Amino acid sequence: MGLTDAQRDQAAEALRTAEATQVAIAPLLQSYPGIDVVDAYEIQLLNIRRRLAAGATVHGHKVGLSSKAMQEMMGVDEPDYGHLLSDMVHTEESPIPTRSFLIPRVEVEVGFVLGDDLPGEGCTVADVLRCTDYIAPAIELIDSRIADWKIGLMDTIADNASSCGVILGKERVKPDELDVKAIEATLDINGTRVAAGRSDAVLGDPTIAVAWLANKVASFGVRLEAGHVVLPGSCTRAYDVKPGDDVVATFSGLGSVHLTFA
Repeated sequence: MGLTDAQRDQAAEALRTAEATQVAIAPLLQSYPGIDVVDAYEIQLLNIRRRLAAGATVHGHKVGLSSKAMQEMMGVDEPDYGHLLSDMVHTEESPIPTRSFLIPRVEVEVGFVLGDDLPGEGCTVADVLRCTDYIAPAIELIDSRIADWKIGLMDTIADNASSCGVILGKERVKPDELDVKAIEATLDINGTRVAAGRSDAVLGDPTIAVAWLANKVASFGVRLEAGHVVLPGSCTRAYDVKPGDDVVATFSGLGSVHLTFA
């Protein structure tokens, strides 16, 4: 069925307003029963283009729904993706203000930083390893402009795959210096261990998620370029954060990334 251009514009505007005011909206399927995946990606792009026009630049991309559990929960058989923009980049040194989010959560990620452009269609795991300059410890900050995280697939895609921030730790490791499929990861919040997982929770190998992404965005005429950060998906489930929280994600062979919330 699909939406009209006017309906896509309305949905994009509703998500923008929710982000600006921190007042969540109802799931898009309630307001737009005819919405499909193509609509959802177009709504995402409407808001991305607006931010780029306002001066942001593309910093990279993120893959969502890359674990089997999340795909089953959403009733889908492939991941989704969103954009990482320059205005979403945080550093370990600066506390992150939570007032600009609705219900922020953190995800533990193995970050890929590209040294060369990835091929588009036909991109393989070997291509990803060849083109990756280094792997880095990362945390993705996610948020939902949909009330109470009651999201379906269309909501998360339209809402930039629920992404709102990325933080890389200091370590830089070449992809051939570690087994990317066997990185143990832990998450501590306020000194308490809340999660432990492994990098192979992401499609069995996070490199597969990066190759999938390169193939997927090629169909929209987009390339993953040198310098881009790619977040392939979380090693554990996502955890809520609140003002004052101290968060550390630690990775075997890859160091850690630390952040605080103001």
